[in-house]
Amino acid sequence: MSDSSWCDITTENADELVSFYQAVMGWKKEAIDMGGYSDYVMMKSDGTPVGGICHKRGVNKEYPSGWINYFTVANLQDALDAVAEKGGKMIGEIRHHGKDSFCVIKDPSGAACALYEKGQD
Repeated sequence: MSDSSWCDITTENADELVSFYQAVMGWKKEAIDMGGYSDYVMMKSDGTPVGGICHKRGVNKEYPSGWINYFTVANLQDALDAVAEKGGKMIGEIRHHGKDSFCVIKDPSGAACALYEKGQD
């Protein structure tokens, strides 16, 4: 069984959207250098990360606009094989965050989400 691990939004103007969510939700931002611009990890006032706000460029240029939920799977490659078998498709390549791996997909209905495999310690 999978569970939601993370969510982020990809948008043309992340800087503007960050200020919206800071005002509406009371979130704080932590800039992440993306090589010439910053994407953001958004956190509750206690410092708990709640999601990301990303520019639709660089490694995220192929991602659909809007919020993307990241669902934890036991084995990313097995899950991606099932995506292809059941009529979905990968958006971009498998990416890594430390020992973890993830890939954005579209299901047969066209809805986007990401599959996330926690790396072994």
